[in-house]
Amino acid sequence: MSGIPIRLRIAVVVSGATAQRRLAALLARNGHEVVELAAAPDAILTDGTIDSSMPASAVTIGSVEGDFAGWLPPDATAEQIDAALRAVAAGLTVRGPIPQNRTFGPLAEEASPVLTPREIEVLAALRDGLSNKAAARRLGISPHTVKFHIESLFKKLGAASRAEAVVKGLKRQIVEI
Repeated sequence: MSGIPIRLRIAVVVSGATAQRRLAALLARNGHEVVELAAAPDAILTDGTIDSSMPASAVTIGSVEGDFAGWLPPDATAEQIDAALRAVAAGLTVRGPIPQNRTFGPLAEEASPVLTPREIEVLAALRDGLSNKAAARRLGISPHTVKFHIESLFKKLGAASRAEAVVKGLKRQIVEI
């Protein structure tokens, strides 16, 4: 059975020695090994020093591929950090609760609007570059209904074009590439 190892190899990249010791101790208590960034870690734990869009007080998690893979509040518990690291090592994205005044990171734009499941399907069709007619065929609805959903997406996402709707959907992680 392949999967996530019980003991992860985690690189800790932080700006201060105190934060380095605190996070290394937290990882050790959870049975993980702290390794250098160059040592092919399973995940990276940082205080935002890798990603300048994050405040130094946040706990951010990066994947080995260098992608931003997660965000936790600075008061995240050891259990939350452990679970987040395991999720990132498994290839998942992690998001902690978003404070009301959050103004940084990939979710900095306003909170994602509530889209219906059908609107998300139409947005995915737009992402795939489908015409209204092709999207209608894929979804088993009429082209007129697709057009209706696109107009609704434009309003909810604050977009003026199909491309802008897709970009906003990707940024807000409503759809993926």
